[in-house]
Amino acid sequence: MITGVNHITLAVSDLRRSVVFYRDVLGATLRSIGARGAYLEFGDLWLCLALSDAPIQPRNDYTHFALASSDEDFPRLADRISSHAELWQDNHSQGPSLYFLDPDGHKLELHSGDLNARLDHYRASPDSPMRVLD
Repeated sequence: MITGVNHITLAVSDLRRSVVFYRDVLGATLRSIGARGAYLEFGDLWLCLALSDAPIQPRNDYTHFALASSDEDFPRLADRISSHAELWQDNHSQGPSLYFLDPDGHKLELHSGDLNARLDHYRASPDSPMRVLD
């Protein structure tokens, strides 16, 4: 049985630049670094940054991963991120979200809320295109 996400690995073109972004802008804890990779933590999430020899090809679709924030911390974090990162989409979803790019163009989201809040939103919206399964 799968119990959760073990880790996420992102290919990066400049390891130092990416470590600075994830550590200093997003607040990850740097746990290990070498010539070709680094391991960082966001709460329970383990993030690996791996130096790539191939060019990084940002995606043109909606694929992204979202980082969680408390309601209280969201405004401060969103302001800090907005001053250091390009935004790739306005928020059209339930709850506060900020959609931004990392230095290699990987799509990220800062989101405040959880799955239950999202499902409650769909339950309360009679015109929702989503059917909640209980």
